[in-house]
Amino acid sequence: MTKARVLVLISGGGSNLQTLIDASRTSESAYDIIRVISNRPDAYGLQRAEQAGITARCLDHKAFKERGLFDAALAQMIDEVSPDLIVYAGFMRIMGADFVSRYEGRMINIHPSLLPNFPGLHTHARALEAGVTIHGCTVHWVTAGVDEGAIIGQAGVPINPGDTPDDLAARVLLQEHRLYPVCVQAVASGRAKLVDGRALLDGKPGGIALLG
Repeated sequence: MTKARVLVLISGGGSNLQTLIDASRTSESAYDIIRVISNRPDAYGLQRAEQAGITARCLDHKAFKERGLFDAALAQMIDEVSPDLIVYAGFMRIMGADFVSRYEGRMINIHPSLLPNFPGLHTHARALEAGVTIHGCTVHWVTAGVDEGAIIGQAGVPINPGDTPDDLAARVLLQEHRLYPVCVQAVASGRAKLVDGRALLDGKPGGIALLG
């Protein structure tokens, strides 16, 4: 079986990257991680990649005066290895519409809420303030709109009395580590696809659901 060639974009510690690396080394994996790119030179995820024998590169966004110049440089770096799939794993950059269009249907992200609830930042505090009883994480296709892409999979986490944002963040992160490898595997194997803006799983509308 020919495995999908995956490129991972990061900005920080890379704990989700590590779960993807670990999952890619199993016998049933449908993908290999061929490259890791960070927009921050101090991202620990770069060390994780190097320790796993994966080529790691940094493209510091602060070196570019304009957002579009960074987008173009990143696209060039990506195209050098022609990945089948681009995976955001804690990549904290909002990319321009031209960049997103270039890789439409080949780029996915994980977000720490049950979208469409709480897109953007500070999701855990906002969930607590809203008084919801279930929180979680979502894997979705990347579109030009922030956290608006079709949903590939979700994992739920119950909110307990007395939870703080940090408590919730820790439990959601555990679910991210469960959900992301499953979703990347589904996309890499062809089970999950984006067709006319809709997420399909095994040819039918819908997505993966994991219970916390």
